[in-house]
Amino acid sequence: MLNVGIIGYGTIGQDVAQAILQGNAGQVQLKAILVRDETKYPDTSSHGYIMTANEEVFFRQGLDVVVESAGHEAVKHYGEKALDNRADLILVSVGALADDQLHLKILEKARQTGKKVMVPSAAIGGLDRIAAGSVGPMDEVTLVTRKPPKAWIGTVIEQQVNLAELTEPFCAFDGVARDSARLFPESVNVSAALSLAGVGFDRTKVKVYVDPHISHNTHEIEAKGKFGQIHLQIRNTPSAGNPKTGYIVAMSVIKTLRDLTSPFVIGI
Repeated sequence: MLNVGIIGYGTIGQDVAQAILQGNAGQVQLKAILVRDETKYPDTSSHGYIMTANEEVFFRQGLDVVVESAGHEAVKHYGEKALDNRADLILVSVGALADDQLHLKILEKARQTGKKVMVPSAAIGGLDRIAAGSVGPMDEVTLVTRKPPKAWIGTVIEQQVNLAELTEPFCAFDGVARDSARLFPESVNVSAALSLAGVGFDRTKVKVYVDPHISHNTHEIEAKGKFGQIHLQIRNTPSAGNPKTGYIVAMSVIKTLRDLTSPFVIGI
């Protein structure tokens, strides 16, 4: 039985916690959740885990695995510390690794401690094939992301266009993954995961659209290389609690937790 801690208790953190408590995440048990303000939540000790704003208390719980689901700043503040405390780290906010210095620091800490940093497929698909294809020469990787206007509320896109009055798809970004991951930290972590699996942040081409004609978050991936070619379209149902993300993100984390204790693992 592995002890799990979760950093962040937003939509993803709540869904992962619920799955663990219901026994749907394999042979793991929830020990602690790190939040900004623990007074917002009722006493949870009777459920067998603690809710705390104190990082020292959180990391004293004998954690085997830490799930980060709190954004890029959480990766910066707690990524190395989780590894230092002998826990494997599951990263949701993988876009934080567009910062080369942070990326190198976390990888070096993982090497020093002998622990793993794991990136679930989350909102994207085909990462297993992209990662396998990157073993041989890979010519190009492109990503086109489309989300409905409500998914972009509270982002920099509101400075570019009136979301409420949009009637046609609007291209908000056309560039490389390093820039898209920084500009849209909550919404385009998929470009970062794709970059790390394939040809890197500066060679992965990304387009981002606000599309009033769709209701699902859509990602279209194309890659070419020695392995052949892949063209994949994903349509994710937005989470009711946060339209910037989809239910599949928490599901992907839960699948990763299951794999850690399962005698049979598929899709890696």
